[in-house]
Amino acid sequence: MTLLLAAVLAFLIAMMTAPVGVSGAVFLMPVQLSVLHTPSPSVTPTNLLYNLVAIPGGLLRYNGRMRIRRSLTWLLVAGTIPGTVVGAIIRVWWLSGPEEFLLVVASVLIPLGIWLLFGKHTPSREGHDVHGRQRLLIIGLALVVGVIGGIYGIGGGSLLAPILVGMGFAVSSVAPAALTSTLVTSVAGLITYIVLSLGYHGNIAPDWPLGIALGIGGFAGTYAGAALQPWLPEMLLRRTLGGIGIVIGVHYVVQVVI
Repeated sequence: MTLLLAAVLAFLIAMMTAPVGVSGAVFLMPVQLSVLHTPSPSVTPTNLLYNLVAIPGGLLRYNGRMRIRRSLTWLLVAGTIPGTVVGAIIRVWWLSGPEEFLLVVASVLIPLGIWLLFGKHTPSREGHDVHGRQRLLIIGLALVVGVIGGIYGIGGGSLLAPILVGMGFAVSSVAPAALTSTLVTSVAGLITYIVLSLGYHGNIAPDWPLGIALGIGGFAGTYAGAALQPWLPEMLLRRTLGGIGIVIGVHYVVQVVI
């Protein structure tokens, strides 16, 4: 019954978040802790396992519409892969308890989310290529987000998507790129956690049955969400992403304060 509940919850979350490039793992973290009672820190690699199983559903649908922006995707992957490995190591050896660093994430997400939700926006860029200094900026942002994602098991899409949309990229370009980046970095993070678990005296390996159950639900959810995206106006997607950013940021603040 627990695994079925996990799959249903993952489906509903992923269907709502996949259209804006967020896998839903960030929302599954509190669900795992409060509803499914996954122990910490194994909840983090379990979230990464969810991403590994769930995200291909959305990418399968996006790729069928030729909407993968490869230049943007490679820039994100170049930064997030090393960042995720570093973040996983930090999580295991130096940050198994304190979560004050989440306040830094919240301080970025909340104002950015408010701007995306309520601000006036210029037309977004649908281009395939990124040029000049913007490449270095995106790689640097992806590196920082990769470290955060490796620490907290959120993959990074929930942070990268609102930042990139805030920089002027269209949601239709950002969503598949952010999901691809999250998938690749989740593989790197999960492998890192498995290797570290061999020499760590504690439970940091993923909960395999739960992670796979969540992933199966998420696979169907990301596919459904990607299928819905073309029917949703760009402004609605931007405001949805802004709302997600605010909710995540406020959740992090409450998590630290309480």
